[in-house]
Amino acid sequence: MRIFTVPEAPGSTLNRLDRDISANLAGFLQEHIVAEETDLAIIERDFHDTEIPEAPVFVSEQTRFLLDKVVAQSVHTASPNFVGHMTSALPYFMIPLSKIMIALNQNLVKTETSKAFTPLERQVLGMLHRLIYGQSDDFYDHWLHHSENRLGAFCSGGTVANITALWAARNRTFGPDGEFPGIGRSGVFGAMRHYDCDGAAVLVSERGHYSLAKAADVLGIGRDQMIAVETDAYNRVRPDALIATLKRLKRQRIRPFALVGIAGTTETGNIDPLDSLADIAAEQGIHFHVDAAWGGPTLFSDRYRPRLAGIERADSVTIDAHKQLYVPMGAGMVLFREPSALGSIEHHAQYIIRQGSKDLGSTTLEGSRPGMAMLVQSALKIIGRQGYAMLIDNGIQLARRFADRIAVLDDFELITEPELNILTYRWAPTGLQALLGEADNALRQRINDALNRMTQSIQKTQRERGNAFVSRTRLTPAHYGGQAITVFRVVLANPLTTDQVLRELIEEQRQIAGETLESADFAELKQLLDTEHGKARSGERR
Repeated sequence: MRIFTVPEAPGSTLNRLDRDISANLAGFLQEHIVAEETDLAIIERDFHDTEIPEAPVFVSEQTRFLLDKVVAQSVHTASPNFVGHMTSALPYFMIPLSKIMIALNQNLVKTETSKAFTPLERQVLGMLHRLIYGQSDDFYDHWLHHSENRLGAFCSGGTVANITALWAARNRTFGPDGEFPGIGRSGVFGAMRHYDCDGAAVLVSERGHYSLAKAADVLGIGRDQMIAVETDAYNRVRPDALIATLKRLKRQRIRPFALVGIAGTTETGNIDPLDSLADIAAEQGIHFHVDAAWGGPTLFSDRYRPRLAGIERADSVTIDAHKQLYVPMGAGMVLFREPSALGSIEHHAQYIIRQGSKDLGSTTLEGSRPGMAMLVQSALKIIGRQGYAMLIDNGIQLARRFADRIAVLDDFELITEPELNILTYRWAPTGLQALLGEADNALRQRINDALNRMTQSIQKTQRERGNAFVSRTRLTPAHYGGQAITVFRVVLANPLTTDQVLRELIEEQRQIAGETLESADFAELKQLLDTEHGKARSGERR
């Protein structure tokens, strides 16, 4: 009875930490998260015991354990120096509002356990729907709280949002037809027989998010039928390659039911030619989905919104609120142009989400869901269109300045130009860049392999030191003959990240590279570099 009715004493460990977080979140994180990385094997020792305690422990004891063993070994995602991830820094107001949400503990599967949260969630879906599709006031007056239709679905993140979009696309494409009850009831095999095809497919660029392969697996079409279409030198899907792929699938009697465009690829932040993809989808009669989990909030910016031209023609769009809407983890959405689209995946039960009710759980993959919509609505209202425009503009412009700086450094190479606020680069002195430009494939591969190992070493060392963090990925730039290279990946969405922070990040990488070159593991790379320096000094190379 006590733990359900009596709060912790004002001077308790938990109460003190609660006050510290509320008063100075940044200071709390800075004080308690250990910067230097600890080997995961060491951390695992603190979580090895699988016995549930017979007798209860004191709240203060458990709080101290969490502080020392969990908080201390967490990732400082809010740090302006940690620019390698897509997890948002949080505005201060999110902490107390999150407490309200948790205290209410609403379940948005049905109105009986959420009440005001259901219309609130519908409102948030309507706000993001209007941002994308810009329909009239009459449209939203009619459809926002409609008992039989919905403008979208709230999800735990972009993965479930993408699955939901493709689920609806699959069920609509292979829907009821005469005596055939539809794929949702008869299954994939029955649908293939009825529609006289040997398979179903989804098309996406080769930069598509891995969640789409999960969707293909879950929807029963098979991962091999998530067809990756070739991209151009700017990591955007090629329309000519897409048309050729569609023709090939037709010859193979495989029916595509969705085309996915990317608005902000995870690795490079590039945007597919959405207008061209919309034309092709309309011509082929297939569902056009845009994965804008990262780049969707660019629509707030009057300056950069045109880069997403064509998104308003999509049948469905994914946006992650826990990315560039700056809310805590666990909030994604999929919006549908047609309010009736989600009807194709509707499920009902007599004790819950009954036919004709306004419950949103009838068209969501997840059943029980928390009231994250409250936090999204609060962010949309407190930050507002102007505030989001400032955040988006700042991130894109910071990325542009950082890219321009890298381009003039003599020991780093810019790999992908930022279209939004993501860019990639690597350590590669100009002498090696020149040698790569004139080398044959074998020598080029040797150099790139050595540079790949150097990039991995720099990234790992910098992460372990704990002063800054960039992520890394592998790309295949056309100017290197499609050879895979390892690159640093920087994401600039934290408004507290500055040009000075990025200068210090580069300087640390330069210092680590110098130290690493002295290692015996990089003797060949050092020899190549010394040789190129000698040639440059003698004037042998222009």
